[in-house]
Amino acid sequence: MLTLYNNAYSTCSQKVRLVLAEKNLAWEDHQILFKDNQHLAPEYLKLNPNGVVPTLVHDGQVILDSSVIMEYLDDVFPEPAMAPRDAVGKARLRKWLRYFEEVATPAVRPPSFNQAFLPRFENLSETDFQAAAEARPLRKHFYRRMGRHGFTDGDLTVAYDGFRQTALRMETALAGETWLCGGDRPSIADCCVAPLFDRMDDLGLASLWDAGSRVGEWLARFRARASWSTAFYAGARLSDTLKTLHQRRRTPEDLVTC
Repeated sequence: MLTLYNNAYSTCSQKVRLVLAEKNLAWEDHQILFKDNQHLAPEYLKLNPNGVVPTLVHDGQVILDSSVIMEYLDDVFPEPAMAPRDAVGKARLRKWLRYFEEVATPAVRPPSFNQAFLPRFENLSETDFQAAAEARPLRKHFYRRMGRHGFTDGDLTVAYDGFRQTALRMETALAGETWLCGGDRPSIADCCVAPLFDRMDDLGLASLWDAGSRVGEWLARFRARASWSTAFYAGARLSDTLKTLHQRRRTPEDLVTC
């Protein structure tokens, strides 16, 4: 029995849902609602002391961290394979996973919070905001940097530069390849980063890559797969429910960093 504690619009949840869909696995969907702070509830923290999603429970075993969950699923349910089986191929895959965790994932957070999540915090008193930050086991320093007024143009510049770098590296890797690790179907690496591109697109920041590039074609190819519509159901994109999503958008051309 597979149970995934996840959130509809969480990019880390989406990448695990893509793997589950690609493998055509049956699973129980347990939604964690951020607006109700369910990820910080004592009963959830007993399951995941980091206070983040997703969390996979498989036959009573708790597996944490989205990239770890993806690798776990490919180990336990090896067909269809979503990771190379040879040592060099595995190293190539893990190189991508570590890079995405170090560069692309952090790059998505500042614009996401400024455009979508900041309104939940900006009307709090400073005392209440600090308490809200302190309640987050893994992200308290991230929230303190954001503050009640959001990330600065300098923070956004760093984020956009990191995402551009990701797109450029992928552009090179996709020369002559359909997917990041080769083969005729998405790998764990593709599932890891595709939701990040979808989020930036949803935020109105698709100008960070060229739609006609190899990366743009790769994203369109993934979106055309059946797994995509399974993982990205109604409500899985911020724009599905936040009609003001672009009102706070600052594109790279808007930024003032000096």
